Amino acid sequence: MQVANSRAAPCNVGKAKSGALLAPRRVMRPSFCRPAQLGSRLVTKVLAEPTVATAPAADAPPKTSVPSGGDPWEDEKWSKLKWTVYRGVAYDLTPYMDRHPGGRWLLNLAVGRDATALFESYHLRPEVAVAHLKRLPVLEGFPVEAVPRSPRPNDSELYNTIRERVRKEVFKGTEIKGAHRSGSEGAAFAILSYAVLSYSLYTYDANVLTGALLGLAGAWIGLTIQHCGNHGAMSTNPIVNNMMGLTDDLTGGSSLMWRYHHQVSHHIHCNDDAFDEDVFSAFPFMRFDDRLPRYWYHQYQHIYMWFLFPFLQLVFQVGDWKALMDNRTVGATMYGVSDFERGTVVVGKLAHYMLLYVVPALLHGPSAMLAGACGYLFTQSIVLASTFAVSHNVPETKSLDPGPTRDNLEQPAAERDWGVQQVLTSANWGGVVGNFFTGGLNLQIEHHLFPAISFMHYPAISKIVEDECKKRGISYAHYATLPEILSRFMRFMAEAGAAPQKPVRRDGEMIMLAKL
Repeated sequence: MQVANSRAAPCNVGKAKSGALLAPRRVMRPSFCRPAQLGSRLVTKVLAEPTVATAPAADAPPKTSVPSGGDPWEDEKWSKLKWTVYRGVAYDLTPYMDRHPGGRWLLNLAVGRDATALFESYHLRPEVAVAHLKRLPVLEGFPVEAVPRSPRPNDSELYNTIRERVRKEVFKGTEIKGAHRSGSEGAAFAILSYAVLSYSLYTYDANVLTGALLGLAGAWIGLTIQHCGNHGAMSTNPIVNNMMGLTDDLTGGSSLMWRYHHQVSHHIHCNDDAFDEDVFSAFPFMRFDDRLPRYWYHQYQHIYMWFLFPFLQLVFQVGDWKALMDNRTVGATMYGVSDFERGTVVVGKLAHYMLLYVVPALLHGPSAMLAGACGYLFTQSIVLASTFAVSHNVPETKSLDPGPTRDNLEQPAAERDWGVQQVLTSANWGGVVGNFFTGGLNLQIEHHLFPAISFMHYPAISKIVEDECKKRGISYAHYATLPEILSRFMRFMAEAGAAPQKPVRRDGEMIMLAKL
């Protein structure tokens, strides 16, 4: 394992505005937070009648007249608009919804929140993307101060340098033609071919073995083509990306819930115990972080977690249906979701249940179906848990001990260097082979820096990232193999389960969280 340690230099940005006193630590779990609970107490009422001003641009954008003031999520004068905030300015996305090159379903993620980090981490050519954004109507009088401030990737010197080198050295300018979103066609063909073959075997003879083989297909799809597709990185065609993303629904997940949980919560706020759903969504059963409350049984979690992991897929089922009813995953409210997207959840679940349960039951009987389904569920769950949990839960990526990672995460969210945070809170393992079988999730550092780039380019990008981190003395954690990092993950879980709860300084994050 290669690790170089140093302190990360924070970016020079201002503190996030806090709207209230810090809530008690025990209420940090966002599943209890709802936007309606806060109302207009956090918002300064503006009585003046606003107009919608346009950002400076050569081509004057259309103007929209809206009343002024109010809570942007609850006040009708704002809530009817598809608004977003980018670097302190509120924009109306409505004119752009059907013209976004990445597809409406990705742009929906920006609705109702500060989307600065989403916007900047998804574009290799930010100057071009910003030019399009500046043509949109600006909402004058909009209460921007009520919206939780997003991190700002473009303020990171590390991130800007790496991105520029990636453009010049990996793509050599071809990213303008979409080269960064291509290259994974062969992998997609191999994965889908295996899925079709394994399902054919499952329907021919449903049993534990064929179910397990199908479970491997479900896990492979979940790690690769659905993951890359839902990031908009499988193709330059948004329809292809959307279709690849929807394979998540066929395997038992939900592409809609995944996009909000994974992209809005986890990617933007990696390993933040208040904002990253992956840190606290398994609590109180498992304690992935010593900033969470500790119960007596957590000292045994490194043992009993292997009895919980096989049921991960069933947990997804419950969580997806609950999120559909609540309009919220554990860590993100689905402000921009469309009725069509809601429909994909229902249709996808029914299709999954039909393929996994109904068809084999009709062909081979309930007992054979049950054996095959258990083989599928347990295999898929264990493979998924064993591959994605390790990348953010080893000593280099969590703050159990003093060091650069703890220093970074203990800063107020708005003061952190976003690029440095992504590097410090992620760990890599393996190389090209692991990249093929995990859709680049083994190269987690590169994936977090460039989620909208096809995973087939990550091995080349990793050389640049490691080089730039080495120049600055920033930790770059890389384990040689999956067994090596998996072994360290297991020891980390024992350490995290036994560690006393660490006090956490908060600057209004609990209040902000309810609005994310």
